Amino acid sequence: QVQLVDSGGGLVQAGGSLRLSCAASERTFSNYAMGWFRQAPGKDREFVAYISRSGVSTDYTDSVKGRFTISRDYAKNTAYLQMNSLKPEDTAVYYCAAGGVTWPTRRRPEQYNYWGQGTQVTVSS
Repeated sequence: QVQLVDSGGGLVQAGGSLRLSCAASERTFSNYAMGWFRQAPGKDREFVAYISRSGVSTDYTDSVKGRFTISRDYAKNTAYLQMNSLKPEDTAVYYCAAGGVTWPTRRRPEQYNYWGQGTQVTVSS
């Protein structure tokens, strides 16, 4: 059982930056692909970013391409989401997730086995 702990959210002005962290409880961290999802009030949970087990492959939803960067540190069992040029529409609770996810299903939340508790990101205009 992998436990994930999200952190790094907060209140930031539009144009600002935040870095989210997702700390995993196990050294088997390297066995899992990692994803970031977000959920705004009244909306479904949506895919934000993905990184493969090896860290070689990444994917982003169109609205964050060029602004967000996903990465992972195997020594620290931690995944990150660097968010730059934040916009008010980025406001949501952000969740990290882990699982034996394959490339074709990387954007589907049901394919991920483990989830963090979520961290709130609020971007003011």
